[in-house]
Amino acid sequence: MTPRTATLIGLTAILMWSLLSVMTVATGKIPAFQLAAMTFAIGGVVGLLTWIGRSEAAKSLRQPLVVWVVGVGGLFGYHALYFLALRFAPPAEAGLLNYLWPLLIVLFSSFLPGERLAMHHIIGAVLGLVGTVLLFAGNTSGFVPGAVPGLIAAFIAAFVWASYSVLSRRLKAVPTDAVAGFCLATAILAALMHGLLETTVWPKTNVQWLSVIALGIGPVGAAFYAWDIGMKRGDIRVLGAASYATPLLSTGFLIAAGFAKASTNIAIAAILIAGGGLIAAKDMVLRKR
Repeated sequence: MTPRTATLIGLTAILMWSLLSVMTVATGKIPAFQLAAMTFAIGGVVGLLTWIGRSEAAKSLRQPLVVWVVGVGGLFGYHALYFLALRFAPPAEAGLLNYLWPLLIVLFSSFLPGERLAMHHIIGAVLGLVGTVLLFAGNTSGFVPGAVPGLIAAFIAAFVWASYSVLSRRLKAVPTDAVAGFCLATAILAALMHGLLETTVWPKTNVQWLSVIALGIGPVGAAFYAWDIGMKRGDIRVLGAASYATPLLSTGFLIAAGFAKASTNIAIAAILIAGGGLIAAKDMVLRKR
């Protein structure tokens, strides 16, 4: 697989994650950790189904402890911290801090062997960050002292996801099949947290059930496998900068579904984020044939 192909596969994860918000809204009022347990279980099964006919795939789970710590710590740790952030802090502020992770991925990539961080990568990532700030502008409610724990959790979550993503490159030898095990372990931990903190609420309609299944197959399933391929074999700097398209596309899908309204801010944010992504991907887009 060429780096270009792997990068394009990684970009599909960004597209799938952009559907997360509208799909989550469609699931109804299922508690966060319960929804995570259900969808990560489905996502894990999606990975196991790809093992059919490949008897050697099960060997991918035989990994050193450090690999499991990085894999499960990244998937469960990030989501647990983000859910905690949403519990204590306003969604806009928590989301804005959380979306530091694309910039962190670009910056952290400079510590990887053989990776060179060029100025256009930094410019692209910063433009994406500015566009994201603009996207959230007007939705913030001002500083609330009680929100501090949530804001701290959102900030740490950004570092956790960026670290997981970049460390995946260092663990390049670990096959993507292992992500199925990480998803199933995350589902178990999320179920335990649900049992401790939440009251079970099952989907009430067929649409809600289908939304849960779709979440597990796509944004909380296939997306993690695609991201793993992109991080391990693609251009990690391009993927980091391009990740700022996630909140923008997510907002677009919410508008299309009638859950949000279009605005001038969103249009300008779109130009900044798209422009930043193209600048960061200059080498890939304009590479010599």
